[in-house]
Amino acid sequence: MGIDNVNPFKHNNNVMLERSSKEGTTGDINILAARIVEGATTEVGGKNLAAVVLGRLGGKKGGKARAKKLTPQKRSDIARRAAQVRWQKVADSQ
Repeated sequence: MGIDNVNPFKHNNNVMLERSSKEGTTGDINILAARIVEGATTEVGGKNLAAVVLGRLGGKKGGKARAKKLTPQKRSDIARRAAQVRWQKVADSQ
């Protein structure tokens, strides 16, 4: 049997191989539904979707709410430290 006689569509002695079953398939519709929901709501791009949504909601109002809670003295201390760090970076780069 030469290379010219090889049929790429011919399976082992004309016997079609059985398809392996998909991993994790089940006939129970509840398990299938749970897997679909889990896949849709958990890890998206390495992040938990629910946490991303909650973080975004908190982030939208977070800065204003935090500033409202801080005393003027504390806000001033935070701003002073931030300015010192910025100026230190400028001094280090020169």
